[in-house]
Amino acid sequence: MLPRDLKPEHFTNYPPEARKLITNYLDTLQMLPLIYVANLLREIIEYDYKFPAERRELEKELANAHALTHEQQREWFQGFAAITLSPELEQTDWADHPAQFVEQLSAYLWTTHQLDAFRKAALEYAQRLHSAVPPDEPPLPRLGIAVIGQGVATYDEPLFRKLRPQGAYFSRVKSDGGLELLLNAVAKRAREHTIPYGHWYVDGGREEHHAPELTCVSYQALAAVREKLLRNMRAQIEKPGMGPETLRTELAQETPHELGLHTGDPTLDRFQLKLLTEASGTQIFSTTFAQWTAREALRRAQPCTLLVRFAPRQRQKPMNELLSEKQDQGELDPVGSLIDADLGAYYNWINQQRLPGARQSGFLAWFENHSQAVLIGPTIPRTTESNAETDLSHLLSWIS
Repeated sequence: MLPRDLKPEHFTNYPPEARKLITNYLDTLQMLPLIYVANLLREIIEYDYKFPAERRELEKELANAHALTHEQQREWFQGFAAITLSPELEQTDWADHPAQFVEQLSAYLWTTHQLDAFRKAALEYAQRLHSAVPPDEPPLPRLGIAVIGQGVATYDEPLFRKLRPQGAYFSRVKSDGGLELLLNAVAKRAREHTIPYGHWYVDGGREEHHAPELTCVSYQALAAVREKLLRNMRAQIEKPGMGPETLRTELAQETPHELGLHTGDPTLDRFQLKLLTEASGTQIFSTTFAQWTAREALRRAQPCTLLVRFAPRQRQKPMNELLSEKQDQGELDPVGSLIDADLGAYYNWINQQRLPGARQSGFLAWFENHSQAVLIGPTIPRTTESNAETDLSHLLSWIS
């Protein structure tokens, strides 16, 4: 089947909002190359469970494709159209199962030496789309906060070495009630600027008391879900002939209901499912979980406020032990986790800078219950240090 053969009945298994969106643009999809359409359908089939920012991007992309003339469509999508597909791939049920098709497509492009051509076509298309449909600016300057080092009593090595060149380092920050102060600050932003999924609190351990206006994801709250997923993974790994690609396919078919995810928010449930089934290490390392959750929240929800608190992870062990049902869950590595989180905070800042409005955004990284912090913002002088006594509230006032 080719895109020109698409009919409304091919999408009866799609969720209702996704089906409606496709129906509105079906005539446009029929004119475009199969490779592009299948990749787009992989996103559209999840439309009902996407964040508002993702929905807007999909809607604008479809509207742009619809507005192109036939000549412009040929010009925009010629790179995709030039890639050849096998008859077997064309005959698969790619409309009903686009994610599975894209997995098969990746392997096919690799074996036929067309992966570079696909990458080139995708980059050229993304550049055209970005120029024609610029991303939305945030309704207020973004604020990112990273809290690292929970449970570490003393640490003498330098921290925030990658972040210091971007802003100001403070060595005498009052730490009393610091975490509560930060949670109150982000809650205040959430109350003053009501934005669906616009203000997040991510905790790599057990979440602290927080305002209901915050979208909260925590490692501890997902303990039962993670354990059930690990049991499923162990069962799959023990099957003869099981490889990493097959395991990934099996994980992709898990549903929130099967793993016991039922927050009452289908969008958040699906987001948390993908955190645990599409990433590596989020099931067993709290620092990896916190960093990956922050990355995906920024990439997908594009929040205006994001507070991430890293917590101690378990010690590194051979993977067989980490996946074992009898592993020791109590052996933590606070200092190793601090090192992980220090780099994780830097990655959080980088990912925030990739979003619209980066020049106006602010970022604070703090060593929990200690006196060290780094502040980055449009009015903060770079590569500077201060040994004057201050507090987190004062620092936040400069960037929020």
